[in-house]
Amino acid sequence: MTAAAAPGDPAPSPAPETPPGSAPPAGTAPAPAPAPGPAPAVWKGWTAVFAVALGIFCLITSELLPVGLLTPVAADLGVSDGTAGLMVTVPGLIAGFCAPLVTVGAGRLDRRHVLCVLIALMTAANLAAVLAPNFTVLLTARLLVGVSVGGFWAIAGGLAGRLVPEGHVGRATALVFSGVPTASVLGVPAGTLLGELGGWRTAFAAVCGLGVVTLAALLLFLPPLPPTRHIAFRELPALLRRNRAVRAGVIVTFLVVTGQFAAYTFVRPILQDVSGISADRVSVLLLGYGLAGVAGNFLAGARDAYRNLLLISSFLTLILALIAVLPGAVAGTTLLVAWGLVYGGVSVSVQKWMIKAAPTAAEAASSLMVAMFNLAIAAGALFGGLAVDNLSVPAAPLGGAALMLLAAGTVWATAIRRRTDTGDASGQTGHPA
Repeated sequence: MTAAAAPGDPAPSPAPETPPGSAPPAGTAPAPAPAPGPAPAVWKGWTAVFAVALGIFCLITSELLPVGLLTPVAADLGVSDGTAGLMVTVPGLIAGFCAPLVTVGAGRLDRRHVLCVLIALMTAANLAAVLAPNFTVLLTARLLVGVSVGGFWAIAGGLAGRLVPEGHVGRATALVFSGVPTASVLGVPAGTLLGELGGWRTAFAAVCGLGVVTLAALLLFLPPLPPTRHIAFRELPALLRRNRAVRAGVIVTFLVVTGQFAAYTFVRPILQDVSGISADRVSVLLLGYGLAGVAGNFLAGARDAYRNLLLISSFLTLILALIAVLPGAVAGTTLLVAWGLVYGGVSVSVQKWMIKAAPTAAEAASSLMVAMFNLAIAAGALFGGLAVDNLSVPAAPLGGAALMLLAAGTVWATAIRRRTDTGDASGQTGHPA
């Protein structure tokens, strides 16, 4: 039994065969003893997965970093807090548009090179933020962060199947997407602390340094990843038209993420006004929310995407409705932790849904999902803001709950349709999984 080749390694030449019981030909060295199993290839694959996960962590940290730095940036560069908020809004919108554009533009380029270029672009953008003399330069740098986030996420999301053996793909995909909740739990609070200790430019400098480390990890550990197929831009709308499961996945992504951010954008006033939790406890509770989200990501990673999203959207419908109306710190705290645990499985589940829906067009399907995910973040914040301004604070989570209910119905209908199609094709009733 020979060792499996790591992704990107050249295939070993077969050793010449020798008839049983005879000596090897003269001048031929004895064949080496077989290697003990595929452990080296698996080890290399998991190292590459860790490098990609670090890239996701670095990018999401960079995207969300200004959340904790809005006030000092606004004061230093002479803009209002609302204007400073564009540092968060603009990269999200740019990421949504650039996810499909970068995927198509990558063409026949090695995906290893594309990911390294995108991380280098993010690193340069954060260096520009450190040196920015005014808000215009800073916002321009944030545009580049959006390009990096959209392109990297769209390409990296479907790479697990090319880096590790088939039986490890679920866990590897969960590890890649653990960078999303981990950035919220560790990256953003650490950046906020650095900003308080050394100024907001120090926080951007730290992310710049993290980008250098991430780039080195990708160069060292990621194998060559030539494209499996060339994607033309016209294929993206065609994929939506002809593939019902992809279309449903994009709709579910929009409903779940819009519902999430309609509520989560206003989680602080919800906890204070509805649950009666004091302001000084909110940050600690949000840390608990984030830690629960990391756990939820790994719990969802090895499970079926359809069942995951049906459970996630159903539970979030109940959680968001209850947190909008139940008073009391105990109720608010319990519901917040449950909220984090359940929502933590969204990113990995929608990614697995899209890969299953279009296994031969994983990059195209992923780019559509990432585009909708980032656009839905902006839509959710806008929807929640309108609800809060025109109705009340509880209206934001109640609106989010309504969108989650629609998502649950969409998942259920898709699973039933898929079961029917499977039954028609095989002559027996199949499962949606």
